[in-house]
Amino acid sequence: MADILVLYYSRNGATEALAREVCKGVDAVEGMSARLRTVPTVSAVTEASEDAVPNSGPPYATNSDLDECAGLIMGSPSNFGNMAASLKHFLDGTVGDWFRGVAVGKPAGVFASTASLHGGQETTLLSMAITLLHHGMIVVGLPYTEEALSTTTTGGTPYGPTHVTWNRKPDSLSEEEKKLAQALGRRVADLARRLED
Repeated sequence: MADILVLYYSRNGATEALAREVCKGVDAVEGMSARLRTVPTVSAVTEASEDAVPNSGPPYATNSDLDECAGLIMGSPSNFGNMAASLKHFLDGTVGDWFRGVAVGKPAGVFASTASLHGGQETTLLSMAITLLHHGMIVVGLPYTEEALSTTTTGGTPYGPTHVTWNRKPDSLSEEEKKLAQALGRRVADLARRLED
């Protein structure tokens, strides 16, 4: 089994809910397994504002996760059209991995969540993709052959799956949002499997 790193930051559960759907898509590909990881919250006052090991949920990502996995799917809430500082902080710590080229040629995808329909989903996705391109990764999105992309009235873009919370519970994904998150998981895992053959 080869792992796909599903890396995310989530404040209120929306991005985590998308990450778990992405994992379902990865796990649906024969020979592939999702490795779910998160990052700790950071603040301007201290480098990390949470314990080294989370009280619940998936473990925090380490640089070895990026090295060991066959691909990466990364998600973040949108902060003014950009990825969350906590995820950016983790990525800024991967310079040594960039020098060694540990991610070069690996497939990658991105996903995001926002509170409103025009909350910066696409720019957030693109802000994450820039780092992955610098790492030499093969960034994939969602083609319009994914029917849910054409029928969604909530989240979803060709750059990657998104979730719009509106006034709902943050983790209440629409059926289209679930389908698109799973589709990205399958696409990245399938490409990683093909590249390994």
